Amino acid sequence: MINILKKLFGFGPKVDFADLVKQGAIILDVRSKAEYANGHIKDSINISVDTLANNLGKLKDKSKPIITCCASGMRSASAKSILVSNGYTAVHNGGGWTSLKNKIS
Repeated sequence: MINILKKLFGFGPKVDFADLVKQGAIILDVRSKAEYANGHIKDSINISVDTLANNLGKLKDKSKPIITCCASGMRSASAKSILVSNGYTAVHNGGGWTSLKNKIS
């Protein structure tokens, strides 16, 4: 159970987010449109966590790496769970978008 929680919330082995981005990972910002409009990572995709399940068609390749982010890491953890339960195989919780931006810059 602990290992499942660690994976869900992004704890565990260190992920090299910068390397994932260089390899073509999608950055999925799951905040609201208004939050996204006030600042976001360049080239990220905005699909709010509330609408993610209905917009999975926008993320066609289920094997392509996806890095979820939000304001603090809670919604991105939920988004990761939604994606994994729908067959996406390379999903990483990037946590808060500002922190993630610093990790990939």
